[in-house]
Amino acid sequence: MKPSRDIARLIEIMAALRTEGTGCPWDLEQDFATIAPYTIEEAYEVVEAISRGDLDDLREELGDLLLQVVFHAQMAEEQNAFAFGDVVEAITRKMIRRHPHVFADMDGNLAPSHVKEVWDRIKAEEKAERAARRPRDETTSHKSLLSGVKAGQPALTRAMELQRKASTVGFDWNDPRAVLAKIREEADEIEAALDRNDKQELVEETGDLMFALVNLARHVDADPEAALRATNAKFERRFAYIERALAAKGRSLEDASLEEMDALWNEAKTAS
Repeated sequence: MKPSRDIARLIEIMAALRTEGTGCPWDLEQDFATIAPYTIEEAYEVVEAISRGDLDDLREELGDLLLQVVFHAQMAEEQNAFAFGDVVEAITRKMIRRHPHVFADMDGNLAPSHVKEVWDRIKAEEKAERAARRPRDETTSHKSLLSGVKAGQPALTRAMELQRKASTVGFDWNDPRAVLAKIREEADEIEAALDRNDKQELVEETGDLMFALVNLARHVDADPEAALRATNAKFERRFAYIERALAAKGRSLEDASLEEMDALWNEAKTAS
């Protein structure tokens, strides 16, 4: 089988990988739940390539992300739920519907703000239609203000959106310093949980602290996801400095004490 620019070849490859007896054992044992983390990971790698301005890498990462779509569609087809073509049809129908100023017999000279209004209105209509098609469950029929916040978002991003939504009705702090006080309160609760050696409580309190930190980021107009990515990159740079400094002395990380590595870390902080 040869590579191709035709999406049909990718679908054929995925089907071959999922064929019992002749396919790939790893691909065959996967399901939607086991593949979902890879889907999120590939989306992040697309974002990372964009942040670096690396278009060659972006091409590769978009291919990896497309594979995730094809993988999920193949598994759905095996269950007679839908196929890749149905995914394409659904998104093309959605895009045509959401752009009536482009694809319908209307005036196409709309201001960007009006375009967004039309987009949001049609998205709301589509959401209501999907909700109407779902079986009614009395336990989940309550319409919450937070219902529109997508569950599949990264946790930091979703925390930000939940907080923004709640703030629209005044459920919010007015001062970042009040959020900082909440962060200190949550840190104290973690310390109390450590004293009790309560592992489950530690998990819950750590989550509460992270939620409060996201709230602080929101109040100071910082994107928590972007802020953490920047800190990750900073950590990598400073740790690499430690590795280089030790290597220059003919030593390894394993040979160094924590005190020595900490001193080199402080040097790296000064250097950067």
